[in-house]
Amino acid sequence: MAVTHDDVRHIAELARLGVSPERLDDLVRELNGILTHMEVLAQVDTGNGEEESPPSGQPPTSTPLRADSSGPIPMLLPLESFAPLTRDGFIIVPRLASHDDPIDGAP
Repeated sequence: MAVTHDDVRHIAELARLGVSPERLDDLVRELNGILTHMEVLAQVDTGNGEEESPPSGQPPTSTPLRADSSGPIPMLLPLESFAPLTRDGFIIVPRLASHDDPIDGAP
């Protein structure tokens, strides 16, 4: 198995990372080196050890998997889509506290 430029671009998209075209060759070479090393490790005989099983009465654990696709990136949406009130690129929030003395301001 060899990693291609398309594979690197797909992985970068899933990880939501930007990869410059100049960096693609280096990443392909590095990932193929890692895969070559993993193939060497896969040839190691590990059959003498006992397989670890979960404690009795407990189901085997598994990691839930998500679909192998990317969704919309929230920060790429316009600010107005998730902020109720904006001005000049800033989110306007209500004032939570005041340093004014409410007694002095009373009529």
